[in-house]
Amino acid sequence: MYCDPAALVIVVNSSKYEEDRIVEELKSEGVMLPKVITTEYSSSERESIYLGGGVLFVTSRILVVDMLTKRIPVHLVSGMLVLKAHKIIESCQEAFILRLYRENNKTGFIKAFSDQPTAFMSGYCKVERVMKNLFVRKLSLWPRFHAGVSALLERHKPDVVELHLQMTSLMLANQTALLDLIDTSLRELRRANPSLDADELSVENCIIKSFDKALRVLLDPVWHQLGVKTKQLVADLKVLRLILFYLTQYDCVTFYKFLESLRASEREVTRKSLWLFMDATDSLFVNAKERVYGTSNNKPKAKKMKKDKEPKMSKACDDEPLLEESPKWKLLADILKEIEEDNEKNKNLGPGHVLVAAYDERTCYQLKEFLCKGSRALLTRLLENMNKNTGKGGAGDNPSELPVPPPLTGDSESDHEPAVEPQPPAKTSSRSRRGKSRGGRETKGKADAKQKRIDQDLPGTSKEKPNKAKQNIDENDTHRNIILKLEGEVSEGAGSRVKLLSSPVIVIHPLTGCSDPYSLIHTLYEVEPKYVVLYDADIEFVRQLEVFKASRPGIPLRVYFMIYTGSVEEQKYLTTLRKEKEAFEKLIREKASMVTPEEQEGRSWAAMALSRDPSKATDAVNTRKAGGRQTESQAPRKVIVDMREFRSELPSLIHRRGIDIEPVTLEVGDYILSPDMCVERKSVGDLIGSLNNGRLYSQAVAMTRYYKRPILLIEFDPNKSFSLQARTSLSGEISIQNVTSKLTLLTIHFPKLRILWCHSPYATAELFDELKMNHPEPDSTVAVNVGTDSSTAADLKYSVGPQDFILKLPGINSKNYRFVMNQTKDIQQLCNLSEAELAKLLGNNISAKALWEFLHTDKRGDGALRKPGTKSRK
Repeated sequence: MYCDPAALVIVVNSSKYEEDRIVEELKSEGVMLPKVITTEYSSSERESIYLGGGVLFVTSRILVVDMLTKRIPVHLVSGMLVLKAHKIIESCQEAFILRLYRENNKTGFIKAFSDQPTAFMSGYCKVERVMKNLFVRKLSLWPRFHAGVSALLERHKPDVVELHLQMTSLMLANQTALLDLIDTSLRELRRANPSLDADELSVENCIIKSFDKALRVLLDPVWHQLGVKTKQLVADLKVLRLILFYLTQYDCVTFYKFLESLRASEREVTRKSLWLFMDATDSLFVNAKERVYGTSNNKPKAKKMKKDKEPKMSKACDDEPLLEESPKWKLLADILKEIEEDNEKNKNLGPGHVLVAAYDERTCYQLKEFLCKGSRALLTRLLENMNKNTGKGGAGDNPSELPVPPPLTGDSESDHEPAVEPQPPAKTSSRSRRGKSRGGRETKGKADAKQKRIDQDLPGTSKEKPNKAKQNIDENDTHRNIILKLEGEVSEGAGSRVKLLSSPVIVIHPLTGCSDPYSLIHTLYEVEPKYVVLYDADIEFVRQLEVFKASRPGIPLRVYFMIYTGSVEEQKYLTTLRKEKEAFEKLIREKASMVTPEEQEGRSWAAMALSRDPSKATDAVNTRKAGGRQTESQAPRKVIVDMREFRSELPSLIHRRGIDIEPVTLEVGDYILSPDMCVERKSVGDLIGSLNNGRLYSQAVAMTRYYKRPILLIEFDPNKSFSLQARTSLSGEISIQNVTSKLTLLTIHFPKLRILWCHSPYATAELFDELKMNHPEPDSTVAVNVGTDSSTAADLKYSVGPQDFILKLPGINSKNYRFVMNQTKDIQQLCNLSEAELAKLLGNNISAKALWEFLHTDKRGDGALRKPGTKSRK
């Protein structure tokens, strides 16, 4: 709609992959393609691109600087499009951009989009606050159950086959033990911290992806006050959720190896995990080992009685490991066999490609090797690698081989029910074909952060080509082409697209972990499969499959939806679905009762003045005159800001207080509040790093040299505890290793340097407002030249080194050092002066005596006086 040279539309808050995806979609439309503005373009090139019109993707940092420096004709911008609207808070760069846009353009439109309804659940009236920051009044909601959306998707619904399968008895026993451990840990956490919300700390909430974030919100403000037990319980819950994920996601060997690595790692740390000493832990380890090695000879007779009918199996367990197969593997092989038979019957319809979507890269590697070599060969290879690294018996000694991935968000988990006998997975207990499946009610979820590989022995490390034709699959006589796609690229030389798609192929692609979140969608539209197998339940991808089918009416699409019935995996799926529905219902209720003022769009000058809070710009405002509004006689207030500081929130909040921002490239300082006042802003992490590498010392030298009032501003988050050094390392002595000692030395060396501590950018903006009071406004031309070769040479008559040395001598201070330097040629001449000459130079006998004794007294301890002019060892 806006790809036209006559219009100038700016898109903000977009990622590189979103931009590439949109541009690729627009190529087939035959329109003027949008341009992406990055740092590769110079300021003059950007200015000409702005005048060319069309749709432009601009990074927030570049756009805000161009708007402040008037490089972009803001009054000619037709409108602004904002992506990921749920992230817009009043202190972010996008809100700053929209405020600048509304100040200079009262006619253009602002449209914002969000696909995360659950993000508006937190806080009070969050959707209203976001709309206020966006300068919009109208709210449009398009849930999955919207009449128009539902009617369209129902007309072109795919053929969905729901496949419900049961976990093995040992998996159920492990599931029971893990849930008992999680429940016990949560009860201990509630007992140790009665002030925490008990409703949030429940087993049901613990299995969903937002539990880690919710727990951090509860504990971060008081983290420094928590005891060792509470912190250990929080870490234990994270590990237990990870184990629960491993149970259903990976094979029995990987699961057992991970458990053994956790136990081995506990031998190397002093703080032991509490869950390792609970009763259910023994059952967890025993059942995990039994899944790999089978029943041992010393099992109770009650279990042996059940296996009397199968003496051969019991004997085999003694001779070779059991290596229990994952239930989903057998089901996947049955599905692919059914698809192959269906393709044989419908050869005239063209190749029926298959897309298998699994959770992460490691699962995809395992599925590829399983389909190529069979489950027994895969598990045997993993067991051999484990025994090779850990010795016979399989107890892991090197936990570093299994790095813990980031917090789980899309993990598939299982239910619990104790059982006795490990059996191979049965066929689907429930198999139904319906026009609308459980996946028709799916919910959105952000793509998970990239999953780290858990095991260094990935199944994909085999040298066999994944796309090699006619490979044996699960000991059957069928042959298929198998392609493993990671990061959107066909792995291991699959060949050209035409060659691959000339016959039915099986493409295995991860749901999460790719750096490009649209990699799976690219594969879906490139391969155009007739069959899609959801190995792991992912609601976002199911919804994308519905859109894919609706955009290709008349072309058949069958979706196989695999899920453990009655399991935690299913419960998490339904819980996420329920939370999205509740989020939309809450938004609908808020929209019905929402009152948005007319001036919220900022199209009037009064509305923009209210947005920038001019009454808070200075305490010197007289409310008796014009209600405190700024009059014509009041000069505009401004702060000069370094270009690199626009990554932070502070410039936006300064502008919001009615102070203008002038972006320039500064050599000295980050903020210039007045001609004499310079501020260097540091976060706690930056402060520690700058103290360690010496950069802060150089910055302090430059600020004290060029400005009368140098300021070091340290910002920290009040909701998160921090300490510059451990409490146990506090000492009364100065140590170069301690951060507090370095900070103390900094204040001793630079007595003019003022250190300010601010608990948030809001407090910093208010502090800047007060510091600027009754001070003249800074000049950007002068500020830019400070610290450069073209800086004011008159103030730098003498070299910097001798100045610093002279100021450290006794008897010489900031009041007389310039006179001393003017009367002496160099430091050697100063040292050769007699005490009487120094008294005449300094005008003070006491100061002259102190200086002369310092220069001419031998400090070796013998008290001998040296001749004038000799070098002092001190």
